[in-house]
Amino acid sequence: MEPVHVAVSALAALLPITNPIGALAAFAGLTEGVDSAAMRRQAVMTGVYVLAILAVFALLGTLVLEGLGIGLPALQIAGGLVVAHSGFGMIVSRETLTDDEKTHGVAKPDVSFSPMALPLIAGPGAIGVVIALTARHPGIADRVSVIIAGVVVAGLVAVLLRFGTPLVDKLGPTGLGALTRIIGFLTLAIGVELVTHGVLAVK
Repeated sequence: MEPVHVAVSALAALLPITNPIGALAAFAGLTEGVDSAAMRRQAVMTGVYVLAILAVFALLGTLVLEGLGIGLPALQIAGGLVVAHSGFGMIVSRETLTDDEKTHGVAKPDVSFSPMALPLIAGPGAIGVVIALTARHPGIADRVSVIIAGVVVAGLVAVLLRFGTPLVDKLGPTGLGALTRIIGFLTLAIGVELVTHGVLAVK
């Protein structure tokens, strides 16, 4: 597969899984009462951390698989189940953070790395997709393509969190809920596709 196609595939898979719209709603809640300068800085740092996490696993994820003796089909099935579970949770409006995580997040002066970047945005689903893509396309150019897709996702997250907080008030709970359900359906479909690829590879 051409590196450009790998980048497009990675971007198409990562966008619904990272769910920037849902992240925006969570960010607005976690930074409520924080001064504007700190909120802007945390928005940018969230994007930086998301890129760092995705890039590390794009470069080293296959080494982890080899070290643990995990095959690509097993990763695709496991990652697909995680992604599908995440997508289903978005459709039925399941909470993405536990009560303890919410309390800890609100109490923290900086939420950019945890819980925003990890596990909310670049969580297990996104990490699994990145590792699966780089395992299927192990070339250096392909890995760079996946990282480029990560740059786009991280940039979108940073910009959306930086400038989109007023959007939360305009859309309201109903608008955000509708968008989240649409993204959740796409995420569920990606999870099913990953599981299907894994099962077919085992046969």
